[in-house]
Amino acid sequence: MPNTNIMVRRAERKDVPQLAELMKQYMEFYQRPLPEDGKLQDFIVHLLDHPDSGLQFVAESDGELSGFATLYYTFSTLQLKRAAVMNDLFVAADARGRRIGEALFQACLAYVREHHYAYMTWETARDNHSAQAFYNKMGGQRSDWVVYEIN
Repeated sequence: MPNTNIMVRRAERKDVPQLAELMKQYMEFYQRPLPEDGKLQDFIVHLLDHPDSGLQFVAESDGELSGFATLYYTFSTLQLKRAAVMNDLFVAADARGRRIGEALFQACLAYVREHHYAYMTWETARDNHSAQAFYNKMGGQRSDWVVYEIN
């Protein structure tokens, strides 16, 4: 089914309750513990109040949110420009197959290009083959860089 009637836009204060619910679904998808009550809402409000640290896009149809994407900012010393990290891209299970993920991805990419950022990066789990196929379809290329992390 095409993405008819889907509007992708920047998140607004009115979105906080629905966006928090979508973010809970995202955390459950990745089998992460849910935060204490109010923490997600506080986080969303923080991004709204501090757009220099990041922003969120939402996919909306008839007043209902069905997906979101989050961009955070960093810098590229090699290009002397700001860069973006698409840290989250999520579409609710009952809304998949409607090209909402594509619309959210394109909104992030358009924002990065419009603001002349050096690049946009993102990560996905090694075993998330459907996400990898999606990112390949969107024109993404595996990086030459190896990602490390420490807790």
